[in-house]
Amino acid sequence: MIVVPVKEGENIEKALKKFKRKFEKTGIIKELRSRQQFDKPSVTKRLRKEHAVYVQKLQQVED
Repeated sequence: MIVVPVKEGENIEKALKKFKRKFEKTGIIKELRSRQQFDKPSVTKRLRKEHAVYVQKLQQVED
């Protein structure tokens, strides 16, 4: 359960922003979206490999 303590006189928008940030860090939405459809292990492996290649190219350009 996510608890966001609100101080006296604190803006409600600021508290909502804190809640959204904490909720996003838990990864619940990301997991729910990934569970909506089944991806074959070969597909997930291929996507991870493509992402790794992409990140590696970005790091090479940065250097």
